[in-house]
Amino acid sequence: MNYKDTLLLPTTEFEMRGNLNKKEPLIQAKWDEIELYEKMLKVREEEGAEQFVLHDGPPYANGNIHIGHALNSIQKDFLVRTKFMAGFKTPYRPGWDTHGLPIETAIQKLGVDRKSMPLYEFRELCEKYAREQVEIQKRDFKSLGKIGDYKNPYLTLSKDYVATQIRVFAAMALKGMIFKG
Repeated sequence: MNYKDTLLLPTTEFEMRGNLNKKEPLIQAKWDEIELYEKMLKVREEEGAEQFVLHDGPPYANGNIHIGHALNSIQKDFLVRTKFMAGFKTPYRPGWDTHGLPIETAIQKLGVDRKSMPLYEFRELCEKYAREQVEIQKRDFKSLGKIGDYKNPYLTLSKDYVATQIRVFAAMALKGMIFKG
């Protein structure tokens, strides 16, 4: 006797296995295809909704994301989505810190001797590495289900970003706010 035949179980089209490793990329691709993020913003814009902006401190573009990145990002995404569901317009522009010692250190760990080359060459290597890491991290954040304007992230090495920083610094210097002491 087969006990399965004695059970009165409902029939369903729903799969009994999650197969998330196969389904999640399809879900993400669908979100990209239908431009979910852009639609969310448009709905709230048409409603004239109040805006909620999360100013997110960017991760360094110096390697794969880790559990700290995941926890931080998921919590922030949860907050942004909660505010969206509460009726706010919630633009979110991801960004990456693509300057500084963490990136230089990552390059040196790859075997690059910064003292054996001109500074401009070392900076070019750092920029190339940082841009590659941004793409990897972008993919990984999207795989966590985090939504945002991934087509237009801000990078601290972009000319626009640097120019804005210089303008702000100049304005502060002209107001006497910058001093050595």
